Amino acid sequence: MHNDSNRRSSNLQSTYTAEEIAEILGVSIRKAYKLCETTDEFKVIRLGKRCLRIHKKSFDEWFNGLDNTS
Repeated sequence: MHNDSNRRSSNLQSTYTAEEIAEILGVSIRKAYKLCETTDEFKVIRLGKRCLRIHKKSFDEWFNGLDNTS
């Protein structure tokens, strides 16, 4: 029998949800979805119309690079 917290923990190691991206960026969930739907700056895995996962490493690299763009 699989434990949901174990499955969720392993998913969080390699992906983020749109809700997590919103929290990291300090924006609404709607804005996080819009960013994920329009970006080519990091990898987004679409699992249907409104279900997606964001590749953690590519997002982290993009996010950390924001400080270097000024």
